[in-house]
Amino acid sequence: MSTKLIQRGRRLRGGGALRRMVRETRVSKHALIYPVFVKDGNNIEEEISSMEGQYRYSVDRLGSCFDKLLESGVHKVLFFGLPESKDPEGRGAWKEDGVIQNALRWTGRHYPELYKITDICMCEYTSHGHCGILDAHNQVDNDKTLEYLARIALSHARAGADMLAPSDMMDGRTGVMRAGLDAEGYSGLPIMAYSAKYSSAFYGPFREAADSAPAFGDRKTYQMDFHNSKEALKETLLDIAEGADIVIVKPALAYLDIIHLISRAVQVPLAAYSVSGEYAMIKAAAKAGLIDEDAIIGETATSIWRAGAQILITYFARELARLIDSGRIG
Repeated sequence: MSTKLIQRGRRLRGGGALRRMVRETRVSKHALIYPVFVKDGNNIEEEISSMEGQYRYSVDRLGSCFDKLLESGVHKVLFFGLPESKDPEGRGAWKEDGVIQNALRWTGRHYPELYKITDICMCEYTSHGHCGILDAHNQVDNDKTLEYLARIALSHARAGADMLAPSDMMDGRTGVMRAGLDAEGYSGLPIMAYSAKYSSAFYGPFREAADSAPAFGDRKTYQMDFHNSKEALKETLLDIAEGADIVIVKPALAYLDIIHLISRAVQVPLAAYSVSGEYAMIKAAAKAGLIDEDAIIGETATSIWRAGAQILITYFARELARLIDSGRIG
């Protein structure tokens, strides 16, 4: 005798319209942010060898990137700068005519529909490749670095940034930036802090892309230990207390538990950064014929949203927009 089943999960797994209607996780192009590498110089559009399909652009060639991005329906960019020259104090980071400052003004004139976010750190600008000012023992001086980060933040605000994203992981940086911005009349400018940023091997391709590898040592004294989860929540709550409007977990795929933990604990929007190593692994596996690239892009991105992220920073932003339009995810 067969048993009568009152609940049948398969009833809601049928045709496309029903399947989409009952989805628990919703993804949107409005929640995508695309990282853009801007390089000092002219007529530059060079592919990044470790990140197939990603490029460094001079300011005058940014339109090549932005036209494709807007056509896909993605309207938010996160700028990273590659200056022409570097020095121990990273002075190029806050120059009025620095690479990011020029990119912000150019984008504001030519692509006003784009929402411009800037990464705030010093590693791309310092000759030693670390994220702050070094002391006499070649260690990053946290408190001295704060005044430099505040200068960078203010210079980006003056150049037209719509949002600032400090990624340096110095203690107290969010509060110092918030105070400096408010004092100069930028109280309405939001801060999206890299709050749980781990010291990760997944950053390898990015360091080639941004020319930001440290000349010696590593960043473990200021980026988080990947063994820790409670620390991530502590760092995030501290950033929120100091004025962060949005918080970031970075990387994403190996840190879905951290995304979930923080999403349940905070009342501000949560972003996840799917980093260069995650991108490069998918591209390499797809090129070798081992996976269906589109299917993996969609599945991994959805897992990040499912874990609790509301915003996704990703090099696959255009591909995800296409998958959303086609109904494969979303």
